[in-house]
Amino acid sequence: MSKTNAVESATDKNELNEFEQHYFNSYDHYGIHEEMLQDTVRTLSYRNAIIQNKDLFKDKIVLDVGCGTGILSMFAAKNGAKHVIGVDMSSIIEMAKKIVDINGLSDRITLLRGKLEDVELPYKKVDIIISEWMGYFLLYESMLDTVLFARDKYLVEGGLIFPDKCSLHVAGLEDAQYKDEKVNYWQDVYGFDYSPFMPLVMREPLVDTVDNAAVNTTKSKLIEFDLNTVTVADLAFESKFTLTAKRKDFINGLISWFDIQFPAPEGVKPVTFSTGSHAPYTHWKQTVFYLNDDLEADSGDILEGKLTCTPNKLHSRDLDIKISYDFKAIGPDAAERSTQNTNNYLMH
Repeated sequence: MSKTNAVESATDKNELNEFEQHYFNSYDHYGIHEEMLQDTVRTLSYRNAIIQNKDLFKDKIVLDVGCGTGILSMFAAKNGAKHVIGVDMSSIIEMAKKIVDINGLSDRITLLRGKLEDVELPYKKVDIIISEWMGYFLLYESMLDTVLFARDKYLVEGGLIFPDKCSLHVAGLEDAQYKDEKVNYWQDVYGFDYSPFMPLVMREPLVDTVDNAAVNTTKSKLIEFDLNTVTVADLAFESKFTLTAKRKDFINGLISWFDIQFPAPEGVKPVTFSTGSHAPYTHWKQTVFYLNDDLEADSGDILEGKLTCTPNKLHSRDLDIKISYDFKAIGPDAAERSTQNTNNYLMH
């Protein structure tokens, strides 16, 4: 039996800290769900992955972590699942119940309001976990922690997770005009010096759609996670990268994106999608880290670096990111163009 109103919630939102309340409140409004539903790359990838694995969903118990409006729960129910449990802390689950009801699926989908860690599921174990947990820069908002909790507590041995593999990537880009507008604006604000804002602006990564023509280096995979085996501790990582300049151009920052892969039957190509600038638009866009230096690159120059990503100590859903780099120029004026530096960022 579904429990979706505030009184029935397994978690009292008022007992959560202000950061957690803000996070869950942000998903109360329909607008954010509209954006996600209209992201056809995202939504159709989940649907196609479930349809491709129809035989594996047949007569199975499915857990939808962070079910939102219930679209993934309904995909699973429509494609053979015996029963689906959708869990969400936000009030949008009340609308999900209405949607499930009018689509004639209330006998096969149970919706439970509250944090997954607090709810009591009607089944001791589930066969499949589905979740759209990814945030900007893959890990922002840390919803993956909850998926891993669900895996360890509820997933049967040999059960499936949709999606089950993800990877983070990085490349260099030229974005001098936007960087200049974003940062140097603060030098003269209606005739006043607002330059103390400049370090704050530089410290905050930019989430936006990047023209793929601006990417001017090779790419490098930072890290890959297998959701069947990864631990919460693994999500705080340090990874080295090496990028090679493709042309004579300035490297003003780094662009990052993630790729996603779903399980597939043996011998069948898995459903995948990318959030990179080379791929069709998704609501995750790309994440840009502007560098303190504007690197004057020539074709073949090497940018080596190390990216460290950890949850923020004050608010675990935010990310502290540090990028150290060693730009090794070759050819004319190599010594003058080469440089080393470290930049710190807060994603919040």
